[in-house]
Amino acid sequence: MKMVIEMKDLRVVFMGTPSFAYNVLKKLIDNTNVVMVVSQPDREKDRKGNIIYPPCKDLALSNNIEVFQPLKIKEDYQKVLDKKPDIIITCAYGQIIPKELLDYPKYGCINVHASLLPKLRGGAPIHHAIMDGYKETGVTIMYMDTHMDSGDIISSDKIIIDENITLDELYNKLSILGSNLLIDTLPSILSGTNNRVVQDEKEVTFGYNITKEEEHIDFNDTINNVHNKIRGLSSEPGAYTILKNKRVKVYQSIKTNILSNKEPGTIIDITKDGILVSTKDYNIYLTEIKLEGKCRCYVKDIINGLHIEELKGVILR
Repeated sequence: MKMVIEMKDLRVVFMGTPSFAYNVLKKLIDNTNVVMVVSQPDREKDRKGNIIYPPCKDLALSNNIEVFQPLKIKEDYQKVLDKKPDIIITCAYGQIIPKELLDYPKYGCINVHASLLPKLRGGAPIHHAIMDGYKETGVTIMYMDTHMDSGDIISSDKIIIDENITLDELYNKLSILGSNLLIDTLPSILSGTNNRVVQDEKEVTFGYNITKEEEHIDFNDTINNVHNKIRGLSSEPGAYTILKNKRVKVYQSIKTNILSNKEPGTIIDITKDGILVSTKDYNIYLTEIKLEGKCRCYVKDIINGLHIEELKGVILR
């Protein structure tokens, strides 16, 4: 009971922005005293031009928690210090935390990172876990330091990556896993009984933010790599290919064991199963797409509108 009271009294400043951090913040609101939420500035707008709040800002406001959105936290952090936090917890915040904040809280500055550190340090670890063909990934609770995702590990939990899981599906699973792991780990942080494991620099890999070039599908690659790229970018930002000088987004695919005997990128056939395309080694079905100027949909739902005979033999670039 004593630890429950300590958790409820814990003054937390939470720093996070996207939907991945939403579940983590919700758990903290339910179990601690969140005194401020720091989020990235409002940038998204709907089709009518109305500002769309980041998910963590929305959740904070609905719970009457003060929101702070500095353009550059390294230059504008006094409001955080004024809250006198016992602990600062970050999750997918999107900015480097200045040393003045790292050194302030009694219980430190804690990060919830979506990989099994030291694997996949960086801003897009979930994307890269799928794209790079990892068989498992997870969430790590760590102490923050002045370098990117290099602090001491406190705890971690892992999850198997199914060969057909998409980014959205893995994103949601890791968000829930991370929120539960944090709450389970906090008592040991407060009592000082937690372990601190230094990361092995020899095991480091990176999951940097996705570049525009990485979004392009290269059908000269193997079927596994093409399939991994499509599901690793589904649905944000989405992988794409070029069909007759127009961009086509691809969100889902199905591997086949049909050996490829055409130039990579050639459209072999179009059926209700999808658009059958050759890769370096095997043919692959593109099953969910978005044509330029159209809505995202399954190929089976628009097959009657496609000029199948005209598209057969066309090469996707």
